[in-house]
Amino acid sequence: MSRHKLVKGLDLDEELNDFDGGVEDDYDDGVSAEDKEQLRQGLIRVREVIGENGDFTDKEIEDSLWHYYYDVDKTVNYLLSQKAGSQPKKSKKKKGDAVGTAAKDFFKDSPWLNIPKERCGEILIEPLYPRGRLLGGASKADGAPKSKLAALAAARKRKENLKPEDDQDAPSSVTLLDRLGAKPRARKPDPQFSSSSSDSQRTPAEQEKTTQARKYPARKSPSAEALPAEQLTEAPSNASEDLPSSGGDGELERTPAAAPSVFARTIFGPSAESHAPAHGSADSRMSKSLEYHTEFDFTVPSPDDVVIKAQSTKRPAQKPGKQPAPQANNDRSVNAIAHGVEEVAIEDVRVRRKNLDVLAEFGKLKAKNAANFVVIGHVDAGKSTLMGRLLYDLKVIDQRTLDRYRKEAERLGKGSFALAWVLDQGTEERNRGVTIDIAMNKFETETTSFTILDAPGHRDFIPNMIAGASQADFAVLVIDASTGNFESGLKGQTKEHALLVRSMGVQRIVVAVNKLDTVAWSQSRFDEITQQISAFLTTAGFQSKNLAFIPCAGLTGDNIVHKTTDPNASWYTGPPLISLLESSEPVARALEKPLRLTIDDIFRGGVQNPLSISGRLDAGTIQVGDTILVMPAKETATIKSIEVDSAPSDWAVAGQNLILHLSDIDPKYLKSGDVICPPSAPIPCLTSLTVKVLAFSHITPMHVEVLKGRLHAPGRVTKLLAELDKASGNVVKGKKPRLLKPGAVARVLLEMEEAVPLEQGGRVVLRAGGETVGAGLVE
Repeated sequence: MSRHKLVKGLDLDEELNDFDGGVEDDYDDGVSAEDKEQLRQGLIRVREVIGENGDFTDKEIEDSLWHYYYDVDKTVNYLLSQKAGSQPKKSKKKKGDAVGTAAKDFFKDSPWLNIPKERCGEILIEPLYPRGRLLGGASKADGAPKSKLAALAAARKRKENLKPEDDQDAPSSVTLLDRLGAKPRARKPDPQFSSSSSDSQRTPAEQEKTTQARKYPARKSPSAEALPAEQLTEAPSNASEDLPSSGGDGELERTPAAAPSVFARTIFGPSAESHAPAHGSADSRMSKSLEYHTEFDFTVPSPDDVVIKAQSTKRPAQKPGKQPAPQANNDRSVNAIAHGVEEVAIEDVRVRRKNLDVLAEFGKLKAKNAANFVVIGHVDAGKSTLMGRLLYDLKVIDQRTLDRYRKEAERLGKGSFALAWVLDQGTEERNRGVTIDIAMNKFETETTSFTILDAPGHRDFIPNMIAGASQADFAVLVIDASTGNFESGLKGQTKEHALLVRSMGVQRIVVAVNKLDTVAWSQSRFDEITQQISAFLTTAGFQSKNLAFIPCAGLTGDNIVHKTTDPNASWYTGPPLISLLESSEPVARALEKPLRLTIDDIFRGGVQNPLSISGRLDAGTIQVGDTILVMPAKETATIKSIEVDSAPSDWAVAGQNLILHLSDIDPKYLKSGDVICPPSAPIPCLTSLTVKVLAFSHITPMHVEVLKGRLHAPGRVTKLLAELDKASGNVVKGKKPRLLKPGAVARVLLEMEEAVPLEQGGRVVLRAGGETVGAGLVE
């Protein structure tokens, strides 16, 4: 037999009768003996309280006692209320009423009803803002306050009562539209102001007269045909003439009024009645206030539209003989203001070109030789420290600044980097201990003015090193002479940097064998390094006469500005590093060629110069006021001012480091790597170019990155045209190459993703996969 059939056939009554729930014998129908005793005593007490007034059964009394938990007082109150025929109302009570008394007795045990009167108090909360009132104010003859709107409402009511019945008919909608189109309406006051102040400040007789007024009275004005157009928007000078009198005999009721309040005078300005007695005419002030509440005519341009149109329109400057049109003294209209704005002419301040003969001015100037040199080498070879010691020994930086750098470096646990911080000014460079971008500094000797370009040695920042090498006249190659570091550097960035500077056109190089103090100024170590580096540089294309080697120690300053006094270095009898730098020959300047300047940086030069660019002038001359062309954007700009080596100048020539402050161009058309040129001889922008390239690694048709200074553009080697002989430059006869091996010279075809400003003879570097694969000339 299944379980659900067993449950279905179960006799529930029989099971309940057989169940013994353990009910005690003291209970009878759920009432214990103790409850029965309390019910009996409560019944006796209720009977004593009710007496003869109640004909209630014992069952009713016991039920009430059971409901109120044997509370005799509440039971009596309930029974009496049942006898009265209704429940007691808590909201409305009368003194002496049995129901009110019963409710009071019901809540007699509440603690808040037994507070003595001397301890009772009132909670007063002051309002956040004072009660709003009307401007000005008025008073009646009996001294009671009376508002102006209330007086106008009463006058309007009396005026409507005196009108004939024919005039009281409601105008049609067509008539209302005609009136709206004929003249501007005066804005009616807000009816909400009469709800509190006017009704509470008037006598009952006046309140009775104005109870049926639906709106406040409007000013009575002559018809549109009777007044000129300019008077339709003005309120009448005396509005009291339009108000009917209260007595009905045609005389106006003059309501004494107080002087305008400070707020009213601030809003509406001083009126003609400001010198009148305190109780002047309220009607005239009301008409003055209504004058400023006329509605705007939307058929004419708004004041904002007039001003914006005047600002967007460039008007020529006013001639000296032309005088502005005379304006009325009291003309405050919108048209007068708009006319005044249109008369304002904004003339752009343009810098005039002085038409200087820059070559003649440069010939007259007896300046020192100027040279830029880039400091290259493997990472951690001591390039920045070497240049920092050079600047310190030449008194370019003082001892106080160096001490501050040393203290900050020791705080970071890099005390030996204090001299390097002279050039490495960036926070990230100082924290990482490596140079990231080109660091520039300037110093002068008796014969030459030098600009240092400290290039980063890390392989991740080769593009920045290329940007610095493109601005250099010669290079300083720093070699770490300590054991093991020279060999690792020769396999690293030492060779790559040397090849790159040669590809960028640098022909002279000074090799500074640094950190010789760590090997006790060993002459054999110096000779070994000199032999290997000389052989490599000669193979890379440098001539032996353009190579110079010098042993030095950048941290101690030996053989940098002053010769070393260490007896272990007595074998070196040559000059210090600064003498080798001064012996460099002056570089030929391309003064006769068209203007060419590659943008190195774009920045804000100051409040007066919001757009400035910096770079080295590669060719040509330039002066203040010239119009230049930015390629490849093909946008023109005007030169406001020029700074040569951070000094203001009226002109500049090729080979100088410049800062140009521009105008008449949007910054979005400028970016690093763009070329500044004259509009008459623009540089070509190419998307396909042929390059004579020297391979540093294997080159095939592949994607590459083309670099020239700050120019960094993606491209693709689409075709290997021919392989060339290194000595003669002629095409090697045979099959066309499919692969260029390292050291090979070939002519390749480059396709650029976008046009780049390059011309014949420009030097470019090809990189792919984070490595330099080749360098060459644009043909």
